[in-house]
Amino acid sequence: MKQYSVYRNIRVRALIFGLPVAFFALQMMAVVGSLMAVIFSFNLILLILIGIGNTVLYGVLLKLAQEPGMLQIRVWFPHSISNKKITPYEHCDELS
Repeated sequence: MKQYSVYRNIRVRALIFGLPVAFFALQMMAVVGSLMAVIFSFNLILLILIGIGNTVLYGVLLKLAQEPGMLQIRVWFPHSISNKKITPYEHCDELS
């Protein structure tokens, strides 16, 4: 009988409109905020700017989803962690 493994981290790679779940949530918060701004202060220029802003945000989030390395500025954690005590004269041992 064939057995299937359980994949519990399905949310890690889930996409909605091409965006990961966290980016999609950010986009929806921007859309809801935009709608609230339009409802409470209806202005044609504001409506156009909000539409352009949401489109630009969606484009930026799509680009970040395709290339996640753009978001990482530097390495935060070392590749290996050691409890070895670091001394300033450690390089002298290598010379002798």
